[in-house]
Amino acid sequence: MFSNLRPLERSSRLWRFDDGNADAGSDGPLALVRTMCLLALRHKTLLIACTAVGLVAAGLYANSLPRTYVSSATLLLEPRQAAIPGLEGVAQQGLDLNRADSELQIIRSERLLSSVFDSLGLQSNPELGPQAPTEADRILSPLHKLWGGDETSGGEARAPSASDSTRRLETDARRAAFSNFAKRLDARRVGQSYVIEIEYSSSDPALPARVANAAVSAYIMQAVAFKAQAVLAGGGALQGRLDALDAQVDAANEAMKRGVLPAIPTPDADARIIGAALTPLSPASPRPKLIILLGGLLGLFAGSCLVALNFAFDRKILTADELARETGVPCLGSVPDVGDGPASTGRLHKQQCHYATAIRDLRTSVEIACSTLRSERSIVIALVGWSSGSGVSTLCFSLAQLIRGSGRYVTLFQEKEWPERSNGEARVAAPTSLADAAISGGQQDLLFRNLDGVAVLPIHSTDKKANLFADFRSPRVGRLLDAARLQGDVLLDLPALDASKDALALATHADAVLFVATAGKTTIGEVQSALQQLRHARAKVIGTVVTRANL
Repeated sequence: MFSNLRPLERSSRLWRFDDGNADAGSDGPLALVRTMCLLALRHKTLLIACTAVGLVAAGLYANSLPRTYVSSATLLLEPRQAAIPGLEGVAQQGLDLNRADSELQIIRSERLLSSVFDSLGLQSNPELGPQAPTEADRILSPLHKLWGGDETSGGEARAPSASDSTRRLETDARRAAFSNFAKRLDARRVGQSYVIEIEYSSSDPALPARVANAAVSAYIMQAVAFKAQAVLAGGGALQGRLDALDAQVDAANEAMKRGVLPAIPTPDADARIIGAALTPLSPASPRPKLIILLGGLLGLFAGSCLVALNFAFDRKILTADELARETGVPCLGSVPDVGDGPASTGRLHKQQCHYATAIRDLRTSVEIACSTLRSERSIVIALVGWSSGSGVSTLCFSLAQLIRGSGRYVTLFQEKEWPERSNGEARVAAPTSLADAAISGGQQDLLFRNLDGVAVLPIHSTDKKANLFADFRSPRVGRLLDAARLQGDVLLDLPALDASKDALALATHADAVLFVATAGKTTIGEVQSALQQLRHARAKVIGTVVTRANL
């Protein structure tokens, strides 16, 4: 009745999916930026959640940190003056960069720092004493013992007396407190100038200013005391000069003990105080705003890494554009989720408008792709998915209903048989399947079931042996499909490709094959593998369909 078209002649009348990338834009920076923006929009919930977690964690961490207050005093070095009277016009040492470095070492020396430490009585300061072990120290203490071993196992040692133990504990406590004190005090030059800045940090707001001023006073006292000793050693010393030096020494000593600056001028200190240490009004550290901002950035970065890893290793299809871009095959439709079951005509009209519109658009796309064949005869359309549960059966039945509603007769060969209708509609018991007809070779046993005006016949039989021996590529199956084509369009609800190869055998009899991908479930690798198998079977794939998409 109709001329039998060869495979090449049939495929020439359909869209070619090999040219899907012909109009695709070239990859480059814009494509990378576009992909990153799409990923950010797609995973915006994850990125926002990670950023919020980072902000909250950083805020809790910033609030748990102890507040640290910092105060600093500044000195300006001046050329040294002669200590012995009568030699004021002769400078003993000029002012240069080497002297500035030397004065820094003097300020950092243990002699000067210990005098400040003792004069302020900082040995009993709980901040500088031994701190209580943290939870991490308690957890790691057994490891430290195993690593260090038993200190007393090397040999017998004399048991210390009570006085020796007390003296040792006091010495260790002072040593630990002085070490912590020296770590908190910092002396440095301001750039390349002759200005020296002495800074101290503490959790006590009033202590940093006292320590910084005391260190400046100790430095002045040490410089003036050196000159006083030089005057005493001189034979022609004047009592007035000596009294002036003693007054400066006493003022610097008293200021060091009180943690303030000298009350009288100290011109013989070879340094001029240009900035006193003041009590800080706010803590210098931690800086909660910066910590919270850093936590938010780290959370955003962690979320971006998760999105990138998910994009690299979990290539699931989410949109029709992505499916067409990755495979080069045109996507003919994007259908939302309506569950899995027989979508009858009455039920179809009760579904959301998006679903009905998507099915109508899919039918239109298929009609356009098969317009040449449609003008000659009815067509056989096959829909196949990679795995079960991809919505192929529901999609086939909905498409069959729309074709039936347009006035054309439709025959549906379905993968599985729908359950009994809830309204008690009578059904034929054990209808003959396509597998049974393929084995028997006769057409008289074909018994279709009328479901809402659509003739339905199962593909597989209830007999496992019939499914085992059925050859769906045989000419018998082709003649059965041609006979169904004489009455109207034919839809094939093919089995999943990962379950058996029956789908490939039946796809060769179809005029148009649609691959159905499930959004969020089917991966790009599975789509590419399915398309490759269909190409090798010489099936005429005209496009893809995305089900359970978010419209």
